[in-house]
Amino acid sequence: MTKKDAVIVYGAGISGRGAAQVLADKKQQVYLYNDMDCTLEPQLLQLLQSVGGGLAIGQAAFESLLDIAGVLVLSPGIACDNANVLLAEQRGLEVISEVELGYRLYGGHIAAITGTNGKTTTTTIVGEMLKRLPVPSAVGGNIGLALSKEVESLPQDGWLAAELSSFQLEKVSSFCPDIAVVLNLTPDHLERHHTMEAYGEAKKNIFRQQGEAQVTVLNYDDPIVRTWGAETKGSLCYFSRKEKLQQGIYMQDGNFVISWDGKQKTVCNISELHLFGGHNEENVLAALACGFFAGVSISDMADVLRNFRSIEHRIEYVATIDGVPYYNDSKATNTDSTIKALEAFKDGHIILLAGGHDKLTPLEPMMELVKEKTDALILLGAAKERFHKAAVACGVPNIVLADSFEDAVAKAHALAHKPQVVLLSPACSSFDMFKNYPERGNYFKKLVHELEGGNVK
Repeated sequence: MTKKDAVIVYGAGISGRGAAQVLADKKQQVYLYNDMDCTLEPQLLQLLQSVGGGLAIGQAAFESLLDIAGVLVLSPGIACDNANVLLAEQRGLEVISEVELGYRLYGGHIAAITGTNGKTTTTTIVGEMLKRLPVPSAVGGNIGLALSKEVESLPQDGWLAAELSSFQLEKVSSFCPDIAVVLNLTPDHLERHHTMEAYGEAKKNIFRQQGEAQVTVLNYDDPIVRTWGAETKGSLCYFSRKEKLQQGIYMQDGNFVISWDGKQKTVCNISELHLFGGHNEENVLAALACGFFAGVSISDMADVLRNFRSIEHRIEYVATIDGVPYYNDSKATNTDSTIKALEAFKDGHIILLAGGHDKLTPLEPMMELVKEKTDALILLGAAKERFHKAAVACGVPNIVLADSFEDAVAKAHALAHKPQVVLLSPACSSFDMFKNYPERGNYFKKLVHELEGGNVK
């Protein structure tokens, strides 16, 4: 980017505002563009105006900016086939993601994590591990602030733990993290990517620019992700909870083991942790790879793991009512995430609340497990009719349709008895009823705590 060219930042959400502020701080003329009316904080608007930019709203404003701009920065919510994005490309603008912008503005170290599920937990653990290094560190990307905002104050010897979605990786070109992790790949976001192939190609961008000096960390147990080892030019490290690897990170007799350059080191045992479920074992293995290659000591990594609790909204314990535990897994916005949650409760007897904004992903694998693990399936939201049809086709025996979110929680409470557990794990995004999954999870927790107030313990 050159100062003679203005920059358009498309999308006035957290990522867009963060990117616009960082660019303006660097005296770059920048316009924050949004399709719909929005209000900016006065300080941000004044900052943009001080460098000759500002806030632009509506189609006519966007088209006029194309005459003066050389770069279009996309917020994650803006799809690559958006009509304005295509128009900008036709007019010769360079189109990049906010993550690509952050990378170009930062000269320090990055451990980047992507995958269909487990990104937030893994990135959060990595962030805690990086805090043990004698240099500044931060967490950003799809978690916390915009990546470009998080790296603004990090020095070149600093470390960033970056959670990256497929949306954020679509328009990167030079992005090259020191450590790139792919946790897994299962159907998700097909309403945007349209095919699994396109979805996978977006994920691969996390390691495409790597060379031998960087490390690519892949899940050996995922049959698709494992094959990507042949495509990376980075130093390859697999992790596995099922296989003992000659070189890599794996589990043996419940121990987390690092085997690298002919040396084996045991970090700790799964029994020492507060996390449970096979999905979390995979998350820990991937986090250990990041910590190890970033230079965190074995003892520090073990200490972080022993003190780490599950993140909010991911199989989060809420309360016990009349002997029945309630768990909030609102972060399960796809079927594979719900499958992992069901698998985490080894004894079954689950009353499952599922449904929401339908991503139109295949349902049969999840419903087969629902039939095995649940005592009742309570369906809600926009997806409930399609989910109901799939559940019936798979032979799920006890299906209840709820009229509202409140009705679903009330019905679960009426059905639940020891030794059952009540689990909100929607397998859908929240946009039919809520702004996002944290709002959905917080409302679930509120309803649970209001149930039989005196019996909560």
